[in-house]
Amino acid sequence: MNTAKLCFIGAGFHASTNIYPSVVETGAHIQAIATRNIERSEAALRRFGSKGTAYDNARLMLQQESCDGVVVVAQPDDQTTLVLECIQAGKNVYVDKPLGWNAIEAATVAEAAEKAGVIVMVGFMKRYAPVYMKLKELIDGGSLGKVRSFQMKFAVDSTPFCKDEEQFMKLAAIHMVDLMRFLFGEAVRVTGTTFKDGEHINQSISFVFDHNVVGSTYFTGMSAWSRESESVLVTFDDGFALSEEISTLTIHQSRISDSLPWKSLEEQDTVFTASGSPMSGAYRDLYLRGFVGEMAHFIACCQNQSVPHSSAKDNIGTMALCDTILSSLK
Repeated sequence: MNTAKLCFIGAGFHASTNIYPSVVETGAHIQAIATRNIERSEAALRRFGSKGTAYDNARLMLQQESCDGVVVVAQPDDQTTLVLECIQAGKNVYVDKPLGWNAIEAATVAEAAEKAGVIVMVGFMKRYAPVYMKLKELIDGGSLGKVRSFQMKFAVDSTPFCKDEEQFMKLAAIHMVDLMRFLFGEAVRVTGTTFKDGEHINQSISFVFDHNVVGSTYFTGMSAWSRESESVLVTFDDGFALSEEISTLTIHQSRISDSLPWKSLEEQDTVFTASGSPMSGAYRDLYLRGFVGEMAHFIACCQNQSVPHSSAKDNIGTMALCDTILSSLK
């Protein structure tokens, strides 16, 4: 397969820390970069070893460059407009979350993409993180029976970039909201409790998903959580699975025996984890968090003209669930 050629809009901290290095790791070619400042675009090209073209005008880049896809990582307020411009230019697009600030805006973009016949993928990288991909395989495979319930925790210091609960939900917790849909389907009932003290947010939310899967989440955005933390515990008919942070998945299968299980060493857990060494460097984090996986998926979709897992159309459901959660909080 030919080397993918990608153009970029944006070269901020997140893009430079996570997205550009992940694209380089996939072997794709950075063909052009557009930011508001030509010198910044040139610096980004040099930083990531590209001899591509620098722009200070995204529209001009879209007019002049022929590429497999455009990667948009800009300010949330700008992204919807930029994606629509890419669609109008006939370009496939990867865009960081959120795409649209609500379900109505998300639907507008999805409809435009469908009408133009282009691919639009939203950056919900947790769908492509190895720990959650393996958990999804376990759920779909049915080896532990049906899913019955789940518990989810997500804790982060969101105070530097989230000033209220809507920003917290749509700029931070949205990744876990989308992950719930990825793992369990669509929510049919949501109830929640919230407490906000300045920019510190604590939320406890209960769900009923398709097929009577019940679950609860603890979302918090506080300066106490400078060490970001997440976990997902899923209970099945015949065991449970626990994903801890982004690096470990423990699977416990219930043992059926004539003797009591505590009389002998009959039970066992299977633990999947990633190795770590000086050789892994920073790329270990990019793989485990799902950044490399999502960029590889976007490139494959562009080259095969296939629909991404986290498509613009699917994004409507995630934005709608965010709004449903916010409406339920008391």
